[in-house]
Amino acid sequence: MDITGEDLRDSRFEFVDLTGATFREAKLDRVVMRGVEVLDLDIDGYIGKLVVNGVDVAPLVEAELDRRYPERPKMRPTDAAGYREAWEIIERLWAGTVERARGLDPELLHESVNGEFSFIETLRHLVFATDSWIRRALLGEPAPWHPLGLGCAGMDDIPNVPRDHAARPSLDEILAIRRDRMDGMRDVLANLTDEQLASDTVAVLEPEGWPPSKSYPVARCLRCILNEEWQHRLFAERDLDLLTARPA
Repeated sequence: MDITGEDLRDSRFEFVDLTGATFREAKLDRVVMRGVEVLDLDIDGYIGKLVVNGVDVAPLVEAELDRRYPERPKMRPTDAAGYREAWEIIERLWAGTVERARGLDPELLHESVNGEFSFIETLRHLVFATDSWIRRALLGEPAPWHPLGLGCAGMDDIPNVPRDHAARPSLDEILAIRRDRMDGMRDVLANLTDEQLASDTVAVLEPEGWPPSKSYPVARCLRCILNEEWQHRLFAERDLDLLTARPA
């Protein structure tokens, strides 16, 4: 049974079997589970508070992720210099991931792994994210989206925002667009000041698009990109592991 696009807020599930169920792009705030049997549960996403048998395990998860990835704490900068350092790390790590992808059959870079973005789609999504949060929100361009950008999985169609799922750009084609966007981010950070981070907000006006038209702190716009870049590179590395492990 597939349940897609339904509003199930405040639903009650009793004596149900959810073995093998998949939740994708689902909002689970304030979910309460009592008397459940969990022998094999895999959660991937933003976790604010997660109490298991009376213990909030979210801080433990965060600490373990920081241990596994020593550069991860750098993705939580508090000043302009920290943002510049974080971006240098992002660019260096992505360079290694792209070099690894070049060693695969180009067709595999268009292949979805377990229903997730393909490698090319991941790069397209990061173009969309930068166009949205840097060029639109931070720099005030009303309609900055590149035709090959790709919004979040499950995002509704938004007027003015292109989202061509059928497009199949080559790796070099999408990397050229990525380079332009990453250079733009570097330029923004080169001129960033601590005063801007502490007090400035930016107003996103019409036309309708993404993010929605309202005001956002500068730090939120920048942190959004750092988070997108960091997380999606890990997803890409995970999927490259699976693709390279296949028998020839």
